[in-house]
Amino acid sequence: MSIKKAVLPVAGLGTRFLPASKSIPKEMVTVVDRPVIDYVVQEAIAAGIEQIILVTHSSKRAIEDYFDSHYELEDTLQKKNKLELLQVIQNIIPKHIDVVAVRQPQPLGLGHAVLCAKSVIGNEPFAVLLPDVLVKNAGIATGAPHDLQQMISYYNQTRHAQIMVEQVAPELVSQYGVVDIGGQTLDAGQSLQLNGIVEKPKINEAPSRLAVVGRYVLPSRILSLLEQTSPGAGGEIQLTDAIAALMHEEFVDAYRMSGKTYDCGSKMGYLEAILSYGIDHPELGKDFFNLIQQSLK
Repeated sequence: MSIKKAVLPVAGLGTRFLPASKSIPKEMVTVVDRPVIDYVVQEAIAAGIEQIILVTHSSKRAIEDYFDSHYELEDTLQKKNKLELLQVIQNIIPKHIDVVAVRQPQPLGLGHAVLCAKSVIGNEPFAVLLPDVLVKNAGIATGAPHDLQQMISYYNQTRHAQIMVEQVAPELVSQYGVVDIGGQTLDAGQSLQLNGIVEKPKINEAPSRLAVVGRYVLPSRILSLLEQTSPGAGGEIQLTDAIAALMHEEFVDAYRMSGKTYDCGSKMGYLEAILSYGIDHPELGKDFFNLIQQSLK
């Protein structure tokens, strides 16, 4: 069974992005001309996902509205003969893609957010994409396989859950969940069996420098394990704990990404994303690059 559903947990309050996130969902902050979450949804669609499951909160209605039709706006653009803009608006979500929203009533962790989507996921394997992490990968633009596609391909071949990782600097290891692959070498684009995941280890205790970075491909069995997972620190149900339990039953693999991530939940990561996506923008990139060069003189 191929992966057709993706869960995007968007209920978080975005405290790292205050004060902007006080009134604007952090997922709706724009990188160049699109909200962050749009890039994540397009990544999922490019990987063959057909149903986007937003796990949301009452304060995040703007996200649902963005992916809904806007008759008044479309009618105005039509009457003003702004047909290119009209096409952009109408093509945010292709017609064959289904966007569903479910509520997470309390902020009880990533694992709890995924569990809130259980009734929509059913018994199917699914992907989880953290919506404030952008994965920039040339494959999306060129039509070549990109990282999420590769993860799904590995899952289809092996039926092993896939956890995306990237190598981080030694001083950053203590900020992430770090995977243990038994000292083996894991090259970009490859997948290897996990021995375990260590949450935020000290650098001298870390089993590797490969950090979990916000993309998962999981079997439906993880939902039952989440139901059995006790709350951890802060009273939250951690997805990592359920993955650890899954490893006692079946193989779980680490997939090392080929692209680059941008943590748009942090202000510095967001600024870095604007620079990268701005320079590569098909219409604005050249002028934006020249602007940066002029500002550095």
